[in-house]
Amino acid sequence: MTDERFEVRRQIAAAPEQIFALLCSPAGHVTIDSSGMLQSAEGEPVRAAGDRFVVHMDRESLNDFPMGKYDVTVIITEFEPDAHLEWTISGQIQPPIEHRYGYFLEPSEIGTLVTSYYDWSNIAEKYRKHDLFPVIPESALRATLGILARTVEH
Repeated sequence: MTDERFEVRRQIAAAPEQIFALLCSPAGHVTIDSSGMLQSAEGEPVRAAGDRFVVHMDRESLNDFPMGKYDVTVIITEFEPDAHLEWTISGQIQPPIEHRYGYFLEPSEIGTLVTSYYDWSNIAEKYRKHDLFPVIPESALRATLGILARTVEH
């Protein structure tokens, strides 16, 4: 980890392919979001790097920046079935900020060791000067892993 990247891990009692399927689903992102920003999503499940879907957001959930409700396009940047999914977003703010979110999935004795990360190391200087990063705290990643576990464990 660096000053510009959070990474949290959790053992989840579900198979990597089950977790990966949920992460590939636009609705799955809304289901496990702990920030409250993701309101709904539309689009097909992703199957490769370059795939996209739309998420309807509500920044008021964070109460940090007056954006209200808006849409973002999630763009898949890394796709390794049942092992790694990463994405960035494009939305109202242009050019895109280029922060990245992702998951690594590793088979484990109880199911899957899930690593969630948020990386803002490659954002442009024009965005850094506004002191908005990280957008979400490390605790939000940890909470999202808790919701993911609750969602997929049986």
